[in-house]
Amino acid sequence: MTNSDQTLNDLDTEAEITLGLLDAVEGNSAVSQRSLARDLGIALGLTNAYLKRCIRKGWIKVSQAPANRYVYYVTPKGLVEKGRLTTRYLAYSLQFYRQARNQLDELLAECARRRWRRIALAGVSELAEIAMLCAMQHDADVICIVHEKSTLKSFRGASVCNSFAKLPKVDVVIVTALNSRQPVFDAACAALSEERVLAPLLLKINRTQDVKGD
Repeated sequence: MTNSDQTLNDLDTEAEITLGLLDAVEGNSAVSQRSLARDLGIALGLTNAYLKRCIRKGWIKVSQAPANRYVYYVTPKGLVEKGRLTTRYLAYSLQFYRQARNQLDELLAECARRRWRRIALAGVSELAEIAMLCAMQHDADVICIVHEKSTLKSFRGASVCNSFAKLPKVDVVIVTALNSRQPVFDAACAALSEERVLAPLLLKINRTQDVKGD
């Protein structure tokens, strides 16, 4: 599988966590693993694993402080790696944006052709933000974003509902989830029909049927 075949979420999860870790440690050498886990949005055990990896690679140095605490430092080698990861992440983010925008434009043009104007998005994410920007260029209304078990009331001006059971009447659902995207697609199909659930190709959704034009 080439880099262009992978989503931003698949390709750069490791790089993003490592970059976040190096950035946090550089900003506060006395940071705790628990606060790192909270800021990075990952489990404490995973934070510990990434921290150990950075230490093993020579990117972070650790020393013991009083009261059984530890102080972390980003090494010169770590600063070089941080710069490399920053460049890589920004470049791939731009690539992801362009790919997502083009594919979402195609889906929205197809919706316009079918006269599907009332659209719901499935998944609060960067992809949902791009979809909302694209929808402004088409004859489409984003009625809501479905994000199961979410506590959000709105996202970028669109209302959020936390269950497909609460989905208002829409013509089509476009999957914009980056995590658990296949289960999200399946849940959307159960709520509507597979023909009326679309997804950008970059998400690599497994469909049981091909959606063809009328």
